[in-house]
Amino acid sequence: MTTTTRPYVGTALDRVEGMEKVTGRARYAYEYSPDELAYAVPVQASIARGEVRSIDVQAALTIPGVIAIIWHRNAPRLAPADNAELSVLQSARVAYRGQYIAVAVAETLEAAGEAARSLSVDYADEPHDTELRADHPGLYRPEKVNAGYPTDSEHGDPDAAMEAAPIRVDATYSTPAEHNNPMEPHATVARWDADGLTLYDSTQGASAVRATLAALFTMPPANVRVIASHVGGGFGSKGLPLAPVVLAALAAKHVTRPVKLAVPRQQMFAVTGYRTPTIQRVRLGADADGRLTAIVHEAIEQCSTIREFVEQTTTPTRIMYAAPNRRTTHRVVKLDVPTPSWMRAPGEAPGMFALESAMDELAIACGIDPVELRVRNEPDADPESGEPFSSRNLVACLREGARRFGWADRDPTPGARLVGRTLIGTGVAASTYPAYRSPSQASARLEPDGRYTVRIAATDIGTGARTVLTQIAADALRTSPDRVTVEIGDSALPPATLAGGSMGTASWGTAVVRACEALREQVSRSGDLPSAGLEAAADTKEEVGAQERFSRHAFGAQFAEVGVDVDTGEARVLRLLGVFAAGRIVNPKTARSQFIGGMTMGLSTALFEESLMDREFGDYLNRDLAQYHVAACADVRDIEAVWVEEDDPHLNPMGTKGIGEIGIVGTAAAIANAVHHATGIRIRDLPIRLDKLLR
Repeated sequence: MTTTTRPYVGTALDRVEGMEKVTGRARYAYEYSPDELAYAVPVQASIARGEVRSIDVQAALTIPGVIAIIWHRNAPRLAPADNAELSVLQSARVAYRGQYIAVAVAETLEAAGEAARSLSVDYADEPHDTELRADHPGLYRPEKVNAGYPTDSEHGDPDAAMEAAPIRVDATYSTPAEHNNPMEPHATVARWDADGLTLYDSTQGASAVRATLAALFTMPPANVRVIASHVGGGFGSKGLPLAPVVLAALAAKHVTRPVKLAVPRQQMFAVTGYRTPTIQRVRLGADADGRLTAIVHEAIEQCSTIREFVEQTTTPTRIMYAAPNRRTTHRVVKLDVPTPSWMRAPGEAPGMFALESAMDELAIACGIDPVELRVRNEPDADPESGEPFSSRNLVACLREGARRFGWADRDPTPGARLVGRTLIGTGVAASTYPAYRSPSQASARLEPDGRYTVRIAATDIGTGARTVLTQIAADALRTSPDRVTVEIGDSALPPATLAGGSMGTASWGTAVVRACEALREQVSRSGDLPSAGLEAAADTKEEVGAQERFSRHAFGAQFAEVGVDVDTGEARVLRLLGVFAAGRIVNPKTARSQFIGGMTMGLSTALFEESLMDREFGDYLNRDLAQYHVAACADVRDIEAVWVEEDDPHLNPMGTKGIGEIGIVGTAAAIANAVHHATGIRIRDLPIRLDKLLR
């Protein structure tokens, strides 16, 4: 076995698949074209609630090239699903506007599109309710929230402590519905043959798609293969199987031919998830020195009538700051809307906007610097569980960020800095995200030529997973990355958790390290390399289940400088600095990309992103990137991401915490706090549009 003393984890290795991407050889789901391929175009409901009485398909079937029109009367039957969103074309019920009610399949995409448009649908329309409001009579307390967290938590007597506190903040913050818009829309190519079902799918988790589709079509998982070689982003929307992949498989089964289905950008606003809008009331009580005596954080959200999904909005408040009296709650109402789902840093992103905005308001009420206020309320252990933190370097991030940003020179007076016709302000907010790890499996093989092949059904959604796993494997095998080939993106490989929750590298890397360690042990025992090579495998289920009891979180500090035009109210982010403590950084090059990507998305959250619901229409009005605005290059003037060194032995063999999501957390609050510092206007409902600043 070739050995090397150089550690590759921690080096800025170029992406191992870089040339494939820049030369166009990397194949995404829609680029696979099996023989006899047909095209599918879904048909969406044009009512928000009711039933499909009938669909007149005669005109569509006369269009040249049309193969079939599939709806609930003739669709293949699926097994019952816990997630009713996956029961595609199984009943006449319409739960929200945009729900799939039919699909046209044709020889060409153009013919399928024409057929879909020609369908005449007769509905039994019913009154609908799509408005989230704080006094909605349908609000209820769910049993759990996303990721299995308890719905509510309470310690001490927060009401009495709040009443007794000499300094109090009581404010309501709101965030709008936001839609995931990855560069690559959702797409699937489905093919049935004697061996079962093969899917080329744009997904964050091939193993999860395989398990779900196998159950829906009542076949062994071994008869389903999901290939996701390259994925053009997901931001959570591709984390779990959704209606489009089911519809593609169902259509292919019906016409007994391979079928290609791509979700147009406009349809993604109904069928691929979104971030729930929130209404959050935050109450903070503190003594004269700014030390918190009470925290109350209450969130109101929405879900659909067919599936309960409750974002864990107030859970970051449970671990952020020391206070003897605390309460956090979640309440939800079922509306006639699509089901919300994961969107980058679910829970933490909207929840920390409210908490960190309230902390800024408290700092002003106390007359204490916002950085110092957070330092004064640093807990010794997890305030919720009492468990020790595996590591917590929030204070280090705040201090380092303040130094780099030039925070000490800040005049705290709102509206004091005017440059020309632009008011300049600065703001700070903290960031956090849990350090998750899930069981996964991997294999490592020493090939007859002396090279190594590592296999795991991980997914690279543009984050550089292939590259960092190559580095991790090279170090575990004590060889160099150019001697290691990592195979991912295929459910036929050893099963792995999805790419999401900032747990991919931690979960997959653990399995890869253990498989490589097992291979090295085999090689040391075998002596000469057999002609067929050697292979070892690992399953981390027991290791993950038996890990020590620690509170595991990444932390960070976001600093923003904002300019607001005094005549137009237009806000521009002039500088963004993020300082993070996220364990060991495997690859500084890909890490920086992840951090600044999250921060850019946080900037977008603060200033632009907003899905607008029309209550009469029963649907979101802005359904494309011309009307749903996201941050572009001109909006990102100066953005910097750095990290502090952190050695945490309680996480995983690599010492990593995950970095995909923490970059977005806190950014919107830092920008809103900077806007207040610039103008004296406190924006509590996102986004920060110019009309809100033209007072």
